Amino acid sequence: MEESLFTKIIRGEIPSNKIYENDHVYAFLDINPVNKGHTLVVPKVPCVGLLDCDPEVLAELMKAVQIIARALKEATHADGINLMQNEGAAAGQKVFHLHFHVIPRFEGDGFEHWHGTPYASEEEAEQVAEAIKQKL
Repeated sequence: MEESLFTKIIRGEIPSNKIYENDHVYAFLDINPVNKGHTLVVPKVPCVGLLDCDPEVLAELMKAVQIIARALKEATHADGINLMQNEGAAAGQKVFHLHFHVIPRFEGDGFEHWHGTPYASEEEAEQVAEAIKQKL
């Protein structure tokens, strides 16, 4: 894996507003937040995304995400929290070092959710479900 912007942030080569750090995880404010308090949580062990991350590293990352989400919701008086992770360029990933966005949400904040596209038929849904199950 190439060195990423986040690797440099973790090492302190690029400044950040650190929120949380332990042996496994580093969390800091996003510089272009959806809402104030929007935090990025990254593993210190670099991995490109969720799919190539060691499950033990991912477990530590998710523990930190939960801790941060609780604190963030209370500190910002948010009505809710969005947790997002973009896997690959097609999904909007721009920094190829696994990271979770913890975003405080407020009623009427204007952040849009995606619009769903229903399956054409129940048969199509069943075919997709079966294809996924065969890969588990």
